[in-house]
Amino acid sequence: MTRPAFLLLTVVACVLGTATAAACGCGLDVPLALGATALAVLAHAAGNVLNDLHDARNGADAANQQGIFPFTGGSRLIQTGVVSERQTAELATALLVFLVPAGLLLAVKAGGGVLLLGMVGLALAWAYSAPPLKLVSRGLGELTVALVWFLVVVGADYVQRRHFFPIPAWVALGFAQLVAALLLINGFPDADADAQVGKRTLVVRLGPVRACALYAVLVLGAHLWLVVGVWLLVPPTQALWGLVSLPFSLAAAAWLAWYVRQPARLKPALVLSVAAVLLHGLGLAAGFAQLARLH
Repeated sequence: MTRPAFLLLTVVACVLGTATAAACGCGLDVPLALGATALAVLAHAAGNVLNDLHDARNGADAANQQGIFPFTGGSRLIQTGVVSERQTAELATALLVFLVPAGLLLAVKAGGGVLLLGMVGLALAWAYSAPPLKLVSRGLGELTVALVWFLVVVGADYVQRRHFFPIPAWVALGFAQLVAALLLINGFPDADADAQVGKRTLVVRLGPVRACALYAVLVLGAHLWLVVGVWLLVPPTQALWGLVSLPFSLAAAAWLAWYVRQPARLKPALVLSVAAVLLHGLGLAAGFAQLARLH
């Protein structure tokens, strides 16, 4: 129910945030880094469970016959009778109940900013799919997840640095754009089912052609953002290792454009999109790690 394979995205975001702090000479508190990563992963898991629960309640997953497992269409555990809606709700509640005191403990160790970031992140994870806000159904899902993973990178940096800083925020914005692009392309196979139940995601609202164009804008914008940042001397030159993801993003955009009206054939583009996000984060982290070794 927690979609464990996709939790790697949050791990990479935390690695990136930890690396930006270490590169600035802030040191590396390994226990705090591991604790922050564990909490972020559990928050991501809680968000996944909540999404499964509300997609079961609104009928989106039951109506979805074109989803590309495991990338889209939810975990399918409720639909196949492996778990009930009640059990799913209980798991989400248990994760959230654990996260609150654990987050408070982390805030005591790392500073009050962690508490602020955690509260905003959990609120966005809940509002993403839960009524009355149901942000994903209002075409705001991509913006919501971009904000969440922006906060994860900034938060991992804050845990080490103990204050906010512009460099992690700059690289987090590019990373967040690729996360938004990943959610956008995942919406193509689910669009028909989402439309049937009134879940008006961005793909449903824009249609496949315009959504495809937006995907290209997001992935190109993310890499251009990094190049411009290095040119402006915000992140260091070593951060250009993040461009390792560009060929994967371009290949995904090309595949999506070719099969934009055949969502059942988009699995290679989904795989490339996941790879692009992970490689972008790891490439950036590797670049910052080079600077950290100098300290």
